[in-house]
Amino acid sequence: MMRALSTNPEDGEHPHALSRLQSSIAPDLRSYDYILIALSGGKDSVAALLHLLDQGADPARIELHHHDVDGRGPPTFDWPITAGYCRAISAAFGVPLYFSWRDGGLRREMLRDNEPTASVTFETTEGSLATFGGRGGPGTRLRFPQVTADLRLRWCSSVAKIDVMRSVICNSPRFLGKCALVVTGERAEESPARARYLTFEPHRTDTRGGTRRPRHVDHWRPIHGLEERQVWDLLRRHGVVPHVAYQLGFGRVSCMLCIFASPDQLATVRWMAPERFETIAVYERRFGCTVKRDAPIHAVADRGRPYPAALARPDLVQLAMSELWSPAIRTSPERWRLPAGAFGDAAGPG
Repeated sequence: MMRALSTNPEDGEHPHALSRLQSSIAPDLRSYDYILIALSGGKDSVAALLHLLDQGADPARIELHHHDVDGRGPPTFDWPITAGYCRAISAAFGVPLYFSWRDGGLRREMLRDNEPTASVTFETTEGSLATFGGRGGPGTRLRFPQVTADLRLRWCSSVAKIDVMRSVICNSPRFLGKCALVVTGERAEESPARARYLTFEPHRTDTRGGTRRPRHVDHWRPIHGLEERQVWDLLRRHGVVPHVAYQLGFGRVSCMLCIFASPDQLATVRWMAPERFETIAVYERRFGCTVKRDAPIHAVADRGRPYPAALARPDLVQLAMSELWSPAIRTSPERWRLPAGAFGDAAGPG
């Protein structure tokens, strides 16, 4: 296969320069039995799929994996429409979509009190569900993930996404003795921390050379070096309608109630979904700990204003709060329109 390049600034190269260098390197897509794309529904994960198709990846080897951050529990953090949007993307491009989740999702993990982290459940290629135990002994959180780039403290990403994908691969016999490629959509432009990510490296589930349960698993970030304008151009050329959150004015699609949300984003969510918003405020009072370090969530939202695009489009608000993506998911490049949230308030991980 290919050797991963260092992105340590001490090696004498600027992270952005290394990102551009690595972006010119691509693995041989024909050498993999499986290509697993982590599809969040955001523009970058969709762009990763489109990039692979542009590179001639065999659709028969591609599978989409969406991690349900609410874990089939009470709707709390995520956009209700996201799963439906991912299903529409899967159908439009004729590639299978598999759901996986930490049982009870972020809410259960947040409320963990002298209990182990919950198990992971995922859909199999045979159409059944597989469940495997959580990790570690009893522990207590009773607090929100912290606003930091440190994944040990910003545990939402590791608990609901990174470790879920790890469990899917480690507990699926079909990957044993095979070559798999995990594809994610991080970009260097998003933050200095993400600029230092390797574009290509062994995945955390890789056991190549092992004798007991060998599997060759690589991790590729194919759009790591792309700028936002290039991502939108990919969606335009393929005529892919962006997630409705972008159309409402959001510059980034993660959780609807993301811990990194800006005042304008929180003001918009409070206007759209006041009951959902109040759930978080109640937990702040219960924990004696706020989502943001400097103020309760209501006070942060008071600093912002709902996006004009959301105020003007009650039909899009209704779509965002539903579970079924009913509009066309693709259009012609000529009719495609840049959403209101493009190049806007993209508050996210550092």
